[in-house]
Amino acid sequence: MIGLVLAAGAGRRLRPYTDTLPKALVPVDGDKTVLDLTLANFAEIGLTEVAIVVGYRKEAVYDRKEELEAKYGLKLTLVDNDKAEEWNNAYSLWCAREVLKRGVILANGDTVHPVSVERTLLDARGKGQKIILALDTVKNLADEEMKVITDGDKGVQRITKLMDPATATGEYIGVTLIEAEAAEELADALKATFERDPDLYYEDGYQELVNRGFTVDVAPIGEVTWVEIDNHDDLAKGREIACRY
Repeated sequence: MIGLVLAAGAGRRLRPYTDTLPKALVPVDGDKTVLDLTLANFAEIGLTEVAIVVGYRKEAVYDRKEELEAKYGLKLTLVDNDKAEEWNNAYSLWCAREVLKRGVILANGDTVHPVSVERTLLDARGKGQKIILALDTVKNLADEEMKVITDGDKGVQRITKLMDPATATGEYIGVTLIEAEAAEELADALKATFERDPDLYYEDGYQELVNRGFTVDVAPIGEVTWVEIDNHDDLAKGREIACRY
C-alpha cells in the first residue's frame, strides 16, 4: 500500500497565494504546507512511497520533489493531470488509476488532519472492506460539506454535498483507504462519472459504485480537529491547528 495525494486543483478562492502555487503548497505552519503535513502522516504510519497527482502550477511540486523525498524518507511519483484547470477531481483520481492497483491511502491535498485519521483507517481493515472513507460524525454540518448517509453493514447509501445536513450520518473528510481489489471497479466508475459530467467530484464516483451495488464502508474518526481549506477563512483555521500536528 502506498500514499496518494490529489494536488492538481487551482484553489482560486485562495488567491493571491494560489497565483503561483497549487493549493497543496500554500504554507499553513511556517514553511510547512498541507502537502508536508500529509507526507509526514504517511511516513509516520510506515508508508515508503507516495504518488501525487499534479496539474495547476505543477512545476512548484516538481521543484520541491527531491527536497520532500529527503525530508520525509519517501519515494515520490508525480502523476500529471492534463485537465486540472478544466475538469473536476473525478478525472484527477482517474488519472491515478494505475496507482490504485497497488492499494492506497488517498488524501485530498487541501485537508489538514492528524495522523490518527490514517491510523483509524488502517485499524478498520480486515473485514473484507474494499473502500473505507474517513467520516466525521461529530461536526455540525452545513451546505458546503461532503455529506454521507450510511446504513449499518450496508455502508454508504448516499454521498453528496447536495443533501439536507439534518439527514446526514456525517461528513467525509477527504481521506480514503482503497484496497487494490477495488482499483478496476473504482476506475470504471470514475470514468463513467466524468464522462457524464466533467465537473463532478470523485465522491460522485463513489456514489456510482454504490449505485452499482458495491459496498463502500466508513470509519468514524472520533473527536478530531481538522479542516478542508477552500477559502481564506479555512486557511486561517488551518494555520491555527496545523501547528498541533
